[in-house]
Amino acid sequence: MKRESFGDKIFIVSNHVLLGIVALLTLYPLIFVLVASISDPLLVNNGEVWLMPKGVNFDGYARVFQSWKILLGYKNTVFYSILGTIISIFVTFTCVYPLTVKELPFRKTIFTFFTLTMFFSGGIIPTFLLIKSLGMYNTIWAMIVPGSVSVMNIIISRTYIETTIPETVTEAAIIDGCNEYKIFTKMILPLSKPIIIVLALFYGVQHRNAYFNALIYLSNERLFPLQVFLREILIQTQLDSQMLMSGSNMEAFDQQAKIAESVKYGAIVVSTLPLLVVFPFLQNFFEKGVMLGAVKG
Repeated sequence: MKRESFGDKIFIVSNHVLLGIVALLTLYPLIFVLVASISDPLLVNNGEVWLMPKGVNFDGYARVFQSWKILLGYKNTVFYSILGTIISIFVTFTCVYPLTVKELPFRKTIFTFFTLTMFFSGGIIPTFLLIKSLGMYNTIWAMIVPGSVSVMNIIISRTYIETTIPETVTEAAIIDGCNEYKIFTKMILPLSKPIIIVLALFYGVQHRNAYFNALIYLSNERLFPLQVFLREILIQTQLDSQMLMSGSNMEAFDQQAKIAESVKYGAIVVSTLPLLVVFPFLQNFFEKGVMLGAVKG
């Protein structure tokens, strides 16, 4: 076993210190939001809360969960995320596979047209008119179809297939009598599991965060995702505080302002907690897929 030199020890210690600082800077905002959500808002505003909660209370969470809209928003968000991710994966790979076939005519030209959409778009108003003319306005499809494919994910998937799956695999399948459909379903998809899991995470986060689409394309609150309901609760709480401030009951105003501050942190925790719970189980696939799908020089 090779003995470490003094320089190696200094390098290892420096790396551990640097990574520890980075980890602390990354984790502290998450810890602070969680601690602040169950602490006295007055102490939080005065800068007396750091890593441990003070004046523990759950008024913010009580205000968030007292409405039936939260459960409905959770259900809608989960539905949009799961169905949207499935459709996005299907559309992405059915688009990517033909672009990896060298015999496809005008393959590079088609890929160039895909790439141009990363720099130019039709704008909000034309997109809204298109969604409305297609009959998707105020339906679940308005939350799923517009963001069903990402050109960046197409590039990542195409790079993965071209650099990871040898051409001899598809050539052997053709010799065995497989058509393009069987090659795609029996060869390409099973060998692309790592990148599929990565894209599922990307698309899942994207559909979960589709907050702006809901504001533009939805008017039926039964279809609203969680983020819209949390926004309504937060705005209503702040409005209640302002109305009390305009009156003469300053004690009631102080109490409502404290609840508004707790609701703000509680809403952040409620909206991000599911993703934080799921991500560690996908971390290994995420790292592997990103490395395999990266451009290799």
